[in-house]
This record gives sequence, C-alpha cells and structure tokens, in this order.
Amino acid sequence: MPEITAAVVKELRERTGSGMMDCKKALAETGGDMEKAIDYLREKGLAKAAKKAERTAKDGRIFHYVHNNFKVGALLELDTETDFVARTDEFNNLGHEICMQIAAANPLYVTPAEVPAEVLDKEREIYRQQLMEDEKNKKKPANIIDKIIEGKIEKYYEINCLLEQEYIRDSDKKIKDLVTEMIAKLGENIVVKRFARFAIGE
Repeated sequence: MPEITAAVVKELRERTGSGMMDCKKALAETGGDMEKAIDYLREKGLAKAAKKAERTAKDGRIFHYVHNNFKVGALLELDTETDFVARTDEFNNLGHEICMQIAAANPLYVTPAEVPAEVLDKEREIYRQQLMEDEKNKKKPANIIDKIIEGKIEKYYEINCLLEQEYIRDSDKKIKDLVTEMIAKLGENIVVKRFARFAIGE
C-alpha cells in the first residue's frame, strides 16, 4: 500500500474540501488510491447531504444576473440554514451559476412536483397523438405506449424543470447535483426556492 503522507492528505483535502481526518480515513479505506478516496468522500458526502436536505432552510440570499446584451436576466431566491453559510464564496458562486442557468436554459419550474397536473395531461395527450400517427405504433401494446409516453414526460422535466436540467457548463451534471454537492461541502441544507426570468420581447 502506498505511504499515506501528509502531502497526500493535503492534496486530497484541497481537491475535495473535506476535513483532514476524513481525508486520512478515506485514504486508509482505499489503500492510498487518490481517485478511489475522492469517490469514497463523495459518496459519504452525498449520503450526509441527503440527511441535511430534510432540515429547514430559513436564511439565504437573492441573486441576480443580467446577460451582457442586457436583453435577458434572472432573479433567484436561494435558501440555506444560516447567514454564515449564505455569506460564503461557495454559496454565492452557486447562486450566480444557477442564475446564469436560468437565463440561458429558460426553465419553467423549479422541480417536477411544481408542474401542474393539467400541463402533464396535455403533454401526454400530445405525445399519444404523435405516436399514433405512426402506423408501427398502432400495433404496440398499450403498456408499451404508456412507457414511451412516460419517457417523454421525463424528458419534459429535464428541459423545463431547473433542478433536472443539464448544467450549462458540464452536461454530465444536473443542477440538482450542484446543489447536493454544495450541501455536502458546506454542511447545511440548500434550497432553490423560486426564480423569475426576464427577456426583452417575451
């Protein structure tokens, strides 16, 4: 097993933002493998973040972003548990990034739970009509058609719900992943409460 030196622990700490003791334990658990240790800390952090997500977020900040053409802008309420975390650079950077996401990707809702039932019913009907226009689909069992429609609904969420959208800077992440990672890093619950997007001519 590679020697777990102070320099290795320091490197892991710098790369993950985790505490010194957590870094030592991660390296010990993974045989000194840096990449495995990062994965180990990430998994532990996300598990903790899931528990923290149940806590009430009563503080936070209002963020704003205006694109450099002055034609598109966004306002965002991002909540957390304490003013201490709300004032950190990491929290403020997260708010800025989400504001940019709103301006660029034009979401309609924060989460899938916010999408009205009548909107989903209308979307399902449109998808069903589109599928039935293809003769091949008319021979498929109803349960298969239903599965295809639900797959399209999931895609609707990914396009129209902020937390389900692909992050504009990294398509491997969703906005909800950014939030979860920051919860794990800062140790407090973080909630995207509401937003508004403004565009000239819309």
